[in-house]
Amino acid sequence: HFAAAYRRGAPKSRLWETVYEDSMDLIAKLPQLAAMIYRRTYKGGHFIQPSHTLDWAANLAHMMGYEDSSCHEMMRMYQTIHSDHEGGNVSAHTTHLVGSALSDPYLSYAAGMNGLAGPLHGLANQEVLRWLKD
Repeated sequence: HFAAAYRRGAPKSRLWETVYEDSMDLIAKLPQLAAMIYRRTYKGGHFIQPSHTLDWAANLAHMMGYEDSSCHEMMRMYQTIHSDHEGGNVSAHTTHLVGSALSDPYLSYAAGMNGLAGPLHGLANQEVLRWLKD
């Protein structure tokens, strides 16, 4: 939406509307993309279709192959912990910074994901995963 509106010459004061649409589209697609990567990496590539009866986090667990209700609850807690990033860490700050230049939301998100590669940020995420496993 953003790229098309920008090409059409939409006024900058209205671009937030298309940024919002692209951002909501991206957020809606994230569980399926993450589950597809997980299933391809660890489960032989067999993809599980989303369920339209589950919430966002439980649907991620479902598409990863975890059907137990306690797994769905754990995923809700995990997502809640990780969603509270108001700009203080590398990925959130980078996403905000790149977005402030009126970059396409997909490019802003990609920049934030690249920030996860650093050991001071990505390692923290890995430590949370180790803690959950233990």
